[in-house]
Amino acid sequence: MSVLTRDEAQTRAKLLDVHRYTIDLDLTTGDETFDSRTVIRFTARTDADTFVELKPAHLRTATLDGQPLDPETLDGNRLPLKNLTAGEHELRLDASMRYSRTGEGMHRFTDPTDGETYVYTQLFMDDVQRVFAAFDQPDLKAVFDLTVTAPEGWSVLANGITDHLGEGRWQAATTPLISTYLVAVAAGPWHSVRTEHRDLPFGLHCRRSLAPHLDADAEELLEITKQCYDRYHEKFEEPYPFDSYDQAFVPEFNAGAMENPGLVTFRDEFVYRSAVTDTERQTRAMVIAHEMAHMWFGDLVTLRWWDDIWLNESFAEYMGYQTLTEATRFTDTWTDFGVARKAWGYDADQRPSTHPVAPEDVNDTASALLNFDGISYAKGASALRQLVAWLGEKDFLAGINTHFARHRFANASLADFIDSLASATERDVHAWADAWLRTTGVDTLTPVVTPGDDGTCTLTVEHTGSRPHRIAVGLYDPDVADEGRHLVLRDRLDLDIPHTTPEPLGKRPALLLLNDGDLTYAKIRFDPESFDAVRTSLSGLPDPLTSAVVWNALRDAVRDGQLPPTAYLDTARTHLPYETDLALVQGVLAFATTRVADRYLTPEQRPAALTTLTSLCRDLIRRTEDGDNPGLRLIAVRHLIDVAAHPDTIAAWLADGTVPGGPELDPELRWRVLARLAVLGATDEQAIAAELDRDPSATGQEGAARCRAALPDAEAKATAWQAMFGTDERTDLSNYLFIATARGFWQPEQADLVREYVPRYYEDAVAVAARRGPAIATAVGRWAFPAHAVDTGNLHLGQECLDTADPIPALRRTLADELDDLARALRVRQA
Repeated sequence: MSVLTRDEAQTRAKLLDVHRYTIDLDLTTGDETFDSRTVIRFTARTDADTFVELKPAHLRTATLDGQPLDPETLDGNRLPLKNLTAGEHELRLDASMRYSRTGEGMHRFTDPTDGETYVYTQLFMDDVQRVFAAFDQPDLKAVFDLTVTAPEGWSVLANGITDHLGEGRWQAATTPLISTYLVAVAAGPWHSVRTEHRDLPFGLHCRRSLAPHLDADAEELLEITKQCYDRYHEKFEEPYPFDSYDQAFVPEFNAGAMENPGLVTFRDEFVYRSAVTDTERQTRAMVIAHEMAHMWFGDLVTLRWWDDIWLNESFAEYMGYQTLTEATRFTDTWTDFGVARKAWGYDADQRPSTHPVAPEDVNDTASALLNFDGISYAKGASALRQLVAWLGEKDFLAGINTHFARHRFANASLADFIDSLASATERDVHAWADAWLRTTGVDTLTPVVTPGDDGTCTLTVEHTGSRPHRIAVGLYDPDVADEGRHLVLRDRLDLDIPHTTPEPLGKRPALLLLNDGDLTYAKIRFDPESFDAVRTSLSGLPDPLTSAVVWNALRDAVRDGQLPPTAYLDTARTHLPYETDLALVQGVLAFATTRVADRYLTPEQRPAALTTLTSLCRDLIRRTEDGDNPGLRLIAVRHLIDVAAHPDTIAAWLADGTVPGGPELDPELRWRVLARLAVLGATDEQAIAAELDRDPSATGQEGAARCRAALPDAEAKATAWQAMFGTDERTDLSNYLFIATARGFWQPEQADLVREYVPRYYEDAVAVAARRGPAIATAVGRWAFPAHAVDTGNLHLGQECLDTADPIPALRRTLADELDDLARALRVRQA
């Protein structure tokens, strides 16, 4: 299939003015395909040739201005439109289209709990062509009329309010001007919760089998939605631009959510079947806020080409966290951002695949798809947060509102965005953009404290990198009230980097912390005295966001080979038992387990690391016996399961159905325990089948697939490998079952058992990625990669694959990133 190049898109945008799509979908034609009939009305500005895109199972007919086109001229995904004359035209196409099981195009899912079937669209980038014919590029906006024929008993959701016409026919209200990739349909026997807010229909929708769980959280979900909606109307002068606001929680969704105008789709893991922490609820709320921000930035004003995807994602990421802090009960969101999201950005920005926040070399859609990463989201949001600190929120919002007014229901570029910001301030926003948005890599800031003769000292900051930074510097002294175990803030200094003159500090503080408050995007280091204070008093810091900056600095030091991984574990063992912020505890334990214990330490060192982490988790469990912090206890229980080196304790929990003192083992915890028992060889197929009988849901199916792949048995490994990499389309795993199987397959404890599969991985990964496309390719690279095999042999095999096997772009990018992480792990071991 051909990918669309930027040059082709620019040529077609100059030629065409697309007015209206009339789309008729029939979802009653069977389990494999659906019918798609499309009428496109457009104007050609000059005489020329062009093409329309679609990826049909079968193109039955095509006519242009009443004259038949030969379906046999369809070349891959392009139907040529030859000898167009200047003026208005009508293109009609009738095709059957394939349902997807990979979360791309029209995804079809049958719920194993009750047998009900659901379909929904995910049309991002170029997957609209899997559902209907289109001039598929973001700057050819049009209005859309949609009609759907669905089985009896189904309801149909779309971008606009839908009416049931009878006999399974549904009609959606005509959209305003939107891009093709933003069209959305979700059909099935949905369970729905509806209300109105400010005279606008709001709806929540999920599978029927999840109805009790959605109902339990509906009040919270709607409250968050309304609070964000109201706050955005205080920030933005342009009112919400669509006729309704539905949020559909859909199965086997690849992303967190998708900002379809009026119909946001979310992965339905956000409908919680089991106990979750308040940080997980905050994450769900952030995604709600993020997607709603897109209604303005992304949907009302849309990027012109995919090189400006950061304009969508960075803005929504920043607004999501900031708006939650301002408008909801989640007032400490930036701590979670610093621990979870920002680390994602730092990691991505230090790989060979790094790119500017606003890259200039996105020449086609395949390249663009690779930029949905920690740079476009987390680094971009960090850059905007730094921009607001430098510009001031008042001027920032004034520029944003100018941008909306200038480009509503149209398209815009980075240059347009910067011009809008520049109109609201005297500051040189263009120079800021060049420094922050057109460069790559992470700056490093290192404090140099110089003592004076009078008992005072001064600060200078060594700056590796080229960006300007506005930061706060925290000065912390021991708290004399508790013999110095806690630190208290003496002062917080504002500092512009680079700076030319030493900054007077007064008396030497115990801890000097650069970027206190986490307002910039940079790695920070400690001077020796401050590092001593961190090691002794980290748990005594007064603010979670300050602690997040410190933990991130320690994480960076481990990754850069400047802090031994065992020292990180020792610091966690000393201080994490006293921590109460859930995001910090979760983030530190995750890094300590999946990176430090599983990759950065040698196999010989790993058992001691698991013992340390087990002791740490037991301390946290003991601390929470009074029931005052169930979220902290849940995190500790989860991680104790994950690091258990012996089965007895967690097997007893599973047999009893509870952790002593709570919590009871809900489905998520039961599958978690069973997966760890499978790794340890302490369960079998009979027990897995029994658990699946107990929980036959989609999540249960995924849990069973993971457990079966994790069994330390040659036959189980061979079966799992065939399921992932077999060539029979009839037995292809869905995207979620593929990921579940992959997560079970490779285990550090089973390195000898799976050793033969490491070289097989590269050949089979290239083949299945080419056959099944970008979504599965990404899953193959991320989840099925043998990351446990931290050795030069694996690294050389991977590099040879990149050099000679020609993997498709999505797999090439993911493999390159995983191999760079593998090389980093080797360097850390050797440091």
